Amino acid sequence: GGWLLLQNCHLGLEFLSELMDTITTTESMSEDFRTWITTEAHPEFPINLLQSSVKFTNEPPQGVKAGLKRTYSAITQDHLEVSNMPQWKPLLYAVAFLHTTVQERRKFGPLGWNIPYEFNQADFAASVQFVQNHLDDMDIKRGVNWSCVRYMLGEVQYGGRVTDDLDKALLNTYARVWFGEHMFSEKFCFYKDYVIPKGKTVEDYLQYIEQLPVIDTPEVFGLHPNADITYQTNLANETLSTIVSIQPKDSSTGGGETREAVVQRLADEMLEKLPPDYNPHEVKAQLQKMGSIQPLNIFLRQEIDRMQHVIARVRTTLTDLKLAIDGTIIMSEELQDALDNMYDARIPKLWFRISWESATLGFWFTELLERNQQFSSWLQDGRPNQFWMTGFFNPQGFLTAMRQETTRMNLAKGWALDSVVLHNEVTKMMKEDVVGPPPADIGGVYIYGLFLEGAGWDRRNSKLVESAPKV
Repeated sequence: GGWLLLQNCHLGLEFLSELMDTITTTESMSEDFRTWITTEAHPEFPINLLQSSVKFTNEPPQGVKAGLKRTYSAITQDHLEVSNMPQWKPLLYAVAFLHTTVQERRKFGPLGWNIPYEFNQADFAASVQFVQNHLDDMDIKRGVNWSCVRYMLGEVQYGGRVTDDLDKALLNTYARVWFGEHMFSEKFCFYKDYVIPKGKTVEDYLQYIEQLPVIDTPEVFGLHPNADITYQTNLANETLSTIVSIQPKDSSTGGGETREAVVQRLADEMLEKLPPDYNPHEVKAQLQKMGSIQPLNIFLRQEIDRMQHVIARVRTTLTDLKLAIDGTIIMSEELQDALDNMYDARIPKLWFRISWESATLGFWFTELLERNQQFSSWLQDGRPNQFWMTGFFNPQGFLTAMRQETTRMNLAKGWALDSVVLHNEVTKMMKEDVVGPPPADIGGVYIYGLFLEGAGWDRRNSKLVESAPKV
């Protein structure tokens, strides 16, 4: 009649089959007996055990209201009165609001944090303990040491997880704007209608939290309103992608063409258009003519090597897939993934791992041809007058190679690589207007292919403008 709790079962998958047999074959079992299993998602988790279980997930709360409600539901009245300093309760609420904010920004992807950090309850507990200790040791005449509080929150408690410089700057901005003597004034608010409530009991705070909006505007977290459009779009795409991926993979589609026939026809078309392999001896000879030790030519060699890897992988996958469809070879897991994804117009995982992101398989393959065209024409016809920068595997490497070449050209003037910085100038020329490289006295390169998100470019006045009116 007791309960059995098995934790982290993804680490002992072999035992789960034995557990399933034990539970299903035991003749007498108490009606009060329950087996609880905790596990991470795992592709090899026994499907029979999963299907016969009641699934339960503990998701983080969505929104400021839910996050604060969860935080204050775990706070006791004794904890609220642990310090008699007037700053304690407002600071506790501000830390709780910061904790909710850093977690909520994660759902916006790269717009929220450049790197998705696993902020958790331990960060909040450590921050609250620090604030409590700081107030206990505080000199009443001097007051709160705000630079210390901001540093501990922005650099240590929450900042200790942050590895990106811009993310660290964002976190420190929150600490600077929200934590200071101004937070105790009547006019202070995190965002309009999001203020620090004045309460004496936990119930007072919960009542205030209950009045907050269920759905928050991204501006509460310091984001542009359009961030919500991006979030909702990504969420819808992910949901639709999941629906497509779990559809039945029957070999027949009624009276029409079978899945295998559709994919085989697509494989034939792609193989016909796929560029030929690069001959390593010809590449080496051509680069020697151009100057194989020049940084940009070294960069070209590295890009060609990576493109050759993609072309070879695509050719092998398509060839093997055709043989597997014909029954000549066994359909492996990777080939089955390629078949399913190609039928759904998505990029096979085998290709995506070594290439680039794209919306559909059609766009991806077109980009493969265009990227390869840039490399092959560069190799055969010499350095182009302009470069499609977003068509490189390693754009940062291209910029570094260009800096190296520019530095070498100006060694007589005493230039050093460490002191050379990149300078960008947006020209009014169209791509077709470029007939030669930049003037020798200016140096550098012409690039194209960059795009703006969330803004537009006024070509006449050379400045950023709103790409669309706010709605």
